[in-house]
Amino acid sequence: MRSRQRMFAAVMRLLLKCLRLGRRRRFKLVRQVEQLWHYGHLCLRSLLYNSFTNGDVVLDSLFEPVYWLVDHVTRWFGVVFVALVIGLTSSIVAIVYICLLPLILQTYTPAWICWHLAYGHWNLIMIVFHYYMAITTSPGHPPQAKNDLTGVSICRKCIAPKPARTHHCSICNRCVLKMDHHCPWLNNCVGHYNHRYFFSFCLFMTMGCIYCSISGWEMFRDAYAAIERMKLLEKERLQVAANQTYYQTPPPTFSFRQRAFHKSVVYLWVLCSSVALALGALTLWHAALITRGETSIERHINRKERQRLQKKGKVFRNPYSYGSWDNWKVFLGVDVPRHWLTRVLLPSPHLPHGTGLSWDLPPCVTEPRAPLLAI
Repeated sequence: MRSRQRMFAAVMRLLLKCLRLGRRRRFKLVRQVEQLWHYGHLCLRSLLYNSFTNGDVVLDSLFEPVYWLVDHVTRWFGVVFVALVIGLTSSIVAIVYICLLPLILQTYTPAWICWHLAYGHWNLIMIVFHYYMAITTSPGHPPQAKNDLTGVSICRKCIAPKPARTHHCSICNRCVLKMDHHCPWLNNCVGHYNHRYFFSFCLFMTMGCIYCSISGWEMFRDAYAAIERMKLLEKERLQVAANQTYYQTPPPTFSFRQRAFHKSVVYLWVLCSSVALALGALTLWHAALITRGETSIERHINRKERQRLQKKGKVFRNPYSYGSWDNWKVFLGVDVPRHWLTRVLLPSPHLPHGTGLSWDLPPCVTEPRAPLLAI
């Protein structure tokens, strides 16, 4: 009896010892997992900690893959967009020469014929010249050597000197002097040396589209009515073919040349009117920026600076604005009155004022420069 009690007591002691040992091991394992979790969390915070981090930085980091994809797609599609501009413009010119010009020569008076020939070819030459110069002219880039420039900042992306009005283009992966924007239709950045070519191309292309839309309005109405008659006669011809008898003849149909002529006129008018509206709005927008002496990027910077100074009771003045009229003269490179003809109304490859590295007072400016409150 006593031996059984001793054996039972020994088994119970052994069981309690095993339970106590298992509980200690379980607690020890939990403590190790907690220690590893805290250690990993501390390492992650130490690697990612930044005193300047806020919601905007986190949002930009999350959208960084999207920005990378857009930049690379835009870079590769630039060639496609340039080919599209050349193809559409060439198709309009071909329709004008093949379809409209013979009709103009047959029906218009000699005075109107001279006007259309002179204005149309002048506008075409200006479009071709400025588009070619806009896509082939480099917008300008700052030098890489720090010794060449004084009093400039350093770009955080390309680690190079960054003069005033210079910004980094993520698509070209370079800093651009007086950068306005990256234009996929040019496959090039719009900057200091080709900004005038870009705006002139937009202006003359808008003028050409408006000219084609106004001149071809009557032709468009006639061509559209003819196409509607074509559809109606085609429907009647099919009905007659379905119920054809020996004494019935199908109605006459339009020839292939007539169909192509009418559809080409409709295509020309619709495309020119659409481009005139879209490109005209863009041209007016850039004209307003030029009048204020700003670029597209500087508009956002100046607006924030204006709001910041307004809270302090101060007035912001754009340091690169010389007045509306002088801004246009500086932008177009008009130094003397004859330049309005030789540099604005005729193709001219003249360089803009300055080098884009420093912004001294141009010689054509008549008003004193505004005080520098912000850059």
